[in-house]
Amino acid sequence: MNLSDIRNAIDELDGQIIRLLHRRFDLVQQVGSIKRSGSSPIYVPEREAALYARIHRLNAGKLPEKALKAIYREIISCSFILEGNFKVAYLGPEGTWSHQAAVQQFGSSIDMIPCAGFREVFDEVERGNASYGVVPMENSTYGSVAQVMDLFIESPLRICAQMQLRIQNCLLANTAQDSIKTIYSHPQILGQCRGWLERKYPAAKLIEMPSSTAAARIAAERAGEGAAAIGSALAGRLHGLGILEENIQDRPFNTTRFVIIGTQDTKPTGGDRTSLCFTVHHHAGSLAGVLDRIRKHGINLLSIESRPSRQADWEYVFYADVEGHAGDEPLKSCLKDMAGVCSFLKVFGSFPEIASI
Repeated sequence: MNLSDIRNAIDELDGQIIRLLHRRFDLVQQVGSIKRSGSSPIYVPEREAALYARIHRLNAGKLPEKALKAIYREIISCSFILEGNFKVAYLGPEGTWSHQAAVQQFGSSIDMIPCAGFREVFDEVERGNASYGVVPMENSTYGSVAQVMDLFIESPLRICAQMQLRIQNCLLANTAQDSIKTIYSHPQILGQCRGWLERKYPAAKLIEMPSSTAAARIAAERAGEGAAAIGSALAGRLHGLGILEENIQDRPFNTTRFVIIGTQDTKPTGGDRTSLCFTVHHHAGSLAGVLDRIRKHGINLLSIESRPSRQADWEYVFYADVEGHAGDEPLKSCLKDMAGVCSFLKVFGSFPEIASI
């Protein structure tokens, strides 16, 4: 075949792809109609996990996995719109890492609601203004996001799914590096760059902001006062800031685990994770008793940490992630066993790991 023949063949294939997409979206609309009549959720993480596993098998390494998944992410994103009213809340404004996580998880076609704080993200979902919310749960460098963890205790919302996003922080400013006097960012991001800041800018004033994008806006407005921000390259572009240094986080593979919150329970997939919290009675060996029950049922404890309960002085809540689904054995029996020795036990949700793009 000559070049012209090859191009004609590609054009024909493009036509076939469009016709197949039309057919796929016709079926999606039928699915949406059935879901609405039965009050079923539009976003089904267990179905999505199975879809990505299937296209991975069908691809058999022929195409780059990252590119193939990105293509399907946008196909699914368009499907959400066709199935019905679909909105996602996130910590705004546009350009934050939460915004980028929401786009990575749900694609660029859906409507998004930027929120001023994490509590507002929960409120938008609880009130039904948003179908789902995206919030950061844990960073590989700086640890858990305390405010989000505390909100789960009082909220009826569930964790439906999780995903991971590589966080590459940049120093953003429209002033010379040696003129920087004040650096703005979200407290989590400042924590991720603590060592770098101590080495490079020990005398700079660090000011916490509601989001890294808000920090970028302030840095742009106060450039003449020696202001800078730490955030994503996108946040810098949105506010016309120069990137003075890239990848300034203390750990090169700095990653944040985000969770998708909603009102539904996700069904088992065979590769699930469960997040929960509990408190124990104040007597010797009470925590050991809970951990022994986890061991007895053969449950893999992925993480555990404690935080003040905020209900009484010197009382603590234990947060834990374990392997398995709360509705499946052996975790189902384990949780029943734990409830007998815990003064409080709450499951935030069981969910599949949604692989990052």
